[in-house]
Amino acid sequence: MKRANNITCCDCISELSKNEIALSKKLLGRNVEKYMCINCLADYLCCTEEDLETKVQEFKEQGCSLFL
Repeated sequence: MKRANNITCCDCISELSKNEIALSKKLLGRNVEKYMCINCLADYLCCTEEDLETKVQEFKEQGCSLFL
């Protein structure tokens, strides 16, 4: 997974990928200022990492501009 420009998860401080940043924006709102890694986001949303990875693929297939 390609990493973004040193942006970190607001919970665990791990460096985020571009997909993780896009997913945070898509699910929490485009104006969000703090981002979560896929693991912390899954915990926050009470779902699995696999669920979120599936959503990333769906958003990409739909042509969502956040995931380009």
